[in-house]
Amino acid sequence: MKIDCLVAEIGSTTTVINAFDGLYTDNPQFLGSGFSSTTVLEGDVNIGLNHALNNLKDKLKTSSLIAKETFASSSAAGGLKMSVHGLVYDMTVKAAKEAALGAGANLKMITSGILDQYQLTEIQNLDLNIIMIAGGVDYGERKTAIENAKKLAELKLNIPIIYAGNIQNHNIIKEIFGFNNQLEYLYISDNVYPKIDVLKVEKTRQIIQEVFHEHIIKAPGMSKVKKIINEDIIPTPGAVMESSKLLQKAIGDLLTIDIGGATTDIHSVTKGSENIEKILIAPEPFAKRTVEGDLGIYINKDNIIDLIGKEKLLKELNLLESEYSNLIKNYQVIPTNKQLPLTERLTYEAFNIALNRHSGRLIKMYNASGKVIYAEGKDLTNVKHIIATGGALTKLKNREEILKTVINTQNELILRPPKSATYHIDKDYIMASLGVLSKKHPKSALILLKKSLELI
Repeated sequence: MKIDCLVAEIGSTTTVINAFDGLYTDNPQFLGSGFSSTTVLEGDVNIGLNHALNNLKDKLKTSSLIAKETFASSSAAGGLKMSVHGLVYDMTVKAAKEAALGAGANLKMITSGILDQYQLTEIQNLDLNIIMIAGGVDYGERKTAIENAKKLAELKLNIPIIYAGNIQNHNIIKEIFGFNNQLEYLYISDNVYPKIDVLKVEKTRQIIQEVFHEHIIKAPGMSKVKKIINEDIIPTPGAVMESSKLLQKAIGDLLTIDIGGATTDIHSVTKGSENIEKILIAPEPFAKRTVEGDLGIYINKDNIIDLIGKEKLLKELNLLESEYSNLIKNYQVIPTNKQLPLTERLTYEAFNIALNRHSGRLIKMYNASGKVIYAEGKDLTNVKHIIATGGALTKLKNREEILKTVINTQNELILRPPKSATYHIDKDYIMASLGVLSKKHPKSALILLKKSLELI
């Protein structure tokens, strides 16, 4: 069977491979998905990928599947592990962080100021994929970024390092990396914080994804995958962001929630309201991602249970201690009927907590003139659409009720989406795949995305 495209999504717990055809027509088609457990622990994610491919062949009733183009996204084994190092946390460090998270990175370390020996030792032990150096507005402070560049180049880590700070430093940064025989690993980007209260993160996000694709073959278990992928490989969270940005241009401001086995990610694509923008104390990116590494409903289920409280959970679900212990002991990635109420409760909690962390808030303060109100963080009050993707929110029976219950929980001080926002489920569970696909086929990706969300 010959088709246009296969897109693999290698996640922390599951591997999915999606088949598409008709990409060069006005009616592209999603043909189906194959699933498998991700085989990181076996030392080779290609095993799970082959299982998923065989599962897809069985569903399509074919013994052979030949695709013209093959793409992939990955968040297995920690995904894209990065650190960012800037000048002042609330300024350049925050800007670098937004660039990294928006590209799909898993941030392992964030520092401000000149790196000390303890921090350098930690960097050496983190097994990072990429490091980013920022610091100083253009034509402003230079020393911090230069010193950090020297110290990192001297470590000779042989991994990509992106410089996204004061443009006056470009030549000296190149000299430093050249002197340490690390120039091949250096990437120069726009300053992520070129002027006070200005974020400029898109070029850096693009470079991060390009670097990830270029160097992914060095990751354990990924070299075999690269041999069968002839197009882009990008971080899965970055792929979801690409789909979210593509969709926002078509339907308006939105928020995408992706609850997985290891993390809960929220992507918002909105400028917010003009009224809130006037009182915002620091700039926010138009497209923002937050990742909550403690809110996965499989790998991190115990942490969510602790946040709810075990006794409260038993009471809400009307469970005996013995029933609860048995559920936890036999907890499955794909929930059984008995496990379903527990999984749905954990999904609700993950979404509610993650949304509060992602949302901005109003701050009431008093000065000589009386009470004044400021805003900090991401304003979501103009969001018109809630997009649900990820294993939990595309498969659970009561997924729409979970979404509505969370959004209907309002707080006048938290800048959450309004109750009037509409809900759309990624029923085909292809949002990440379409984000990768949009790099080459944006028109077809948008049509397929709207079909999955039942917008057409």
